[in-house]
Amino acid sequence: MVYQIRLKGHLGRQWTDWFEGLTITLEANGDTLLTGPVADQSALHGLLRKVRDLGLPLVEVIQVKP
Repeated sequence: MVYQIRLKGHLGRQWTDWFEGLTITLEANGDTLLTGPVADQSALHGLLRKVRDLGLPLVEVIQVKP
């Protein structure tokens, strides 16, 4: 499955390795969009824990239709 995870605030480039396999897009409105494949629900929960640990507010999680 491919997911888009939107965060409030810009994620620094130093975190690219932490989100390996995901594309990090810094949007003009100040949000960060993480996009990419997520193997399963366990992996998705792991990504959400990383987001929580960064302290950036989670705006939305969307499953992208293939």
